[in-house]
Amino acid sequence: MALTAADYNYLRLCVDLAQTALYAGDEPFGSILVNQFGDILYQDHNHVAGGDATQHPEFAIARWAATNLSPDERAHCVVYTSGEHCPMCSAAHAWVGLGKIVYATSSQQLQTWLQQWQAPTAPVATLSIQQVAPQLETEGPVEEFEEEMRDLYRQAFAKQPQ
Repeated sequence: MALTAADYNYLRLCVDLAQTALYAGDEPFGSILVNQFGDILYQDHNHVAGGDATQHPEFAIARWAATNLSPDERAHCVVYTSGEHCPMCSAAHAWVGLGKIVYATSSQQLQTWLQQWQAPTAPVATLSIQQVAPQLETEGPVEEFEEEMRDLYRQAFAKQPQ
């Protein structure tokens, strides 16, 4: 399926949230929850710098949605995110029954870049959303955001600036 202009606008907001996180001293990840009418219901960025590595925006979205939306409303929402969900966030997304996920960059892209930069790897396996929750519909990565996200990740994770 081809992305719409609205999809690109939502992803642009996610990349902007990732940049906000980076400038606040955190890891550059940002996500939004959009209902079936195109309304942004929730938006957030990473908050892991405080020491709690579970403070991902995608996980926060799942918790918020479980508390504030009916199962039917959750199923018709789309989560847009600057980077593909990690295994924890993919599982949370599936467990609460959220709809489609659209991501700007993939976990595989990030893993490749981290290796190139000799950066520490994550403490959990790099798995695609489909490996964790095969029934979830996804779209990504989106080439138009690759260079910008790569630069944000480089600033956050590379041992030495390149």
